[in-house]
Amino acid sequence: TLFRSVVAPDERLPWPQTAVMGAQHVVAMFGATVLAPILMGFEPNVAILMSGIGTLIFFLMVGGKVPSYLGSSFAFIGVVIAATGYAGKGPNANLGVALGGIMACGVLYTAIGFVVMATGTRWVERLMPPVVTGAVVAVIGLNLAGIPIKNMAPTSFDTWMQGVTFVCVAGVAVFTRGMTQRLLILVGLLVASVVYAVLTNGMGLGKPMDLSGILNAPWLGMPKFTSPVFDAGAMLVIAPVALILVAENLGHIKAVSAMTGRNLDPMIGRAFVGDGVATMVSAAGGGTGVTTYAENIGVMAATKIY
Repeated sequence: TLFRSVVAPDERLPWPQTAVMGAQHVVAMFGATVLAPILMGFEPNVAILMSGIGTLIFFLMVGGKVPSYLGSSFAFIGVVIAATGYAGKGPNANLGVALGGIMACGVLYTAIGFVVMATGTRWVERLMPPVVTGAVVAVIGLNLAGIPIKNMAPTSFDTWMQGVTFVCVAGVAVFTRGMTQRLLILVGLLVASVVYAVLTNGMGLGKPMDLSGILNAPWLGMPKFTSPVFDAGAMLVIAPVALILVAENLGHIKAVSAMTGRNLDPMIGRAFVGDGVATMVSAAGGGTGVTTYAENIGVMAATKIY
């Protein structure tokens, strides 16, 4: 009966099932968390590390009551490119300048969070009603929708394979039950990978699956950390992104609150502070600014495990 019911934020599955659900979240969030730093010339390994650390910081700040994941924010892409003059390929030569601006954004974001904690959320909701926060989240997604399509489907075969992957995930959701149904994204992805291997490695229809890079890569190592450089111009350009993150985070929290049936309004200020501190910690080591993820909300909506 547990598999068919809702698992609330304050409830827990047994550890083995929790670990597998965590793996599914990693798979669902991995693409965007890695794509954002690549588009800005950041080091993806650092971004992944800081995403994990940031999520733990957020989790501690909200006392585990807001089930959200912090990943690389796409809201920074435009301002980072503007502040650093990044050409779009390879490492960003002015990465330190971007990091200083992101840290300034984190400071402003954290300050807003403390104000909300002290004064309540009513003024934030008046400034940013659902019609505003929902539109911000939608615009970010729609504006970036073409990037994965262009980057991940360079050939017609890849385009068809995207459709096959979608059908595999949908098929798991419709035709399975229990824990398998809850793991629809992870299981669907594994099935789609087998189909891809058969069509490419077996039938030669596309680029063969090659795992040599994974097998030859070192499993342990230090990420390439970078220190921030505090440039007034870059900080003035990047810091106002905090307002976008407030709208985005507020929209996400409202969505999670509606899904779970729990009033999370008292947690909004702490969520802002957690996200702001996580952004500062991330930028201090060379990572991107971080934010709550709609992908995370989508996984929870599909699985009913919050």
